[in-house]
Amino acid sequence: MHESGTYEPSLLSADWPRYSHQPFPCYRFVPGSTPHPRRDPRGHSYGSAEATPPAFSPDAWPDSEAYRYGIDLYNFAYWWECHDTFESLWHMAGTKTQQGNFFQALIQIAAANFKRALGASASAEKLARYGLTRFSHVPPHYMGVDVEALTQDVRDYFVGSRQQPAQIQLALPADPVREMPPSQPRQ
Repeated sequence: MHESGTYEPSLLSADWPRYSHQPFPCYRFVPGSTPHPRRDPRGHSYGSAEATPPAFSPDAWPDSEAYRYGIDLYNFAYWWECHDTFESLWHMAGTKTQQGNFFQALIQIAAANFKRALGASASAEKLARYGLTRFSHVPPHYMGVDVEALTQDVRDYFVGSRQQPAQIQLALPADPVREMPPSQPRQ
């Protein structure tokens, strides 16, 4: 626990697979405890250009390193950083498209987990509801995600019948050329 009374989000499972090749930031952002990643000169992303990932169709998701990195950030409890990554994808996809709606749902679920870790339960539950509503407007299996299973896991976490936040498992197509790096230890 930090002096501010908040908990740093912790690694959900060290055995969870990595889907991207990008390294994790050197810390998870926690307001009042760690430097703001972009605004503070000590921030892990200070001075870095905002990501501008290339557009891709929903069926080309396996080839998007940015998308797979966003999933990694989410699964390893880098929820602020995940939000930042998915927001760039949301703008790339168009905020009024089905793909944009999916990215906004992921943003809201990540933000809900982040708010809950900070002790802001009411905000967390509201964001989770918004994200779950957005998930209801995409197919049951979308961009490698079993949306129905993720929806249930998120719902279970926010009603208290699940101890840990939901993790996102990607159904990667069989491709012997694509080798993902092993899980990295908690930073």
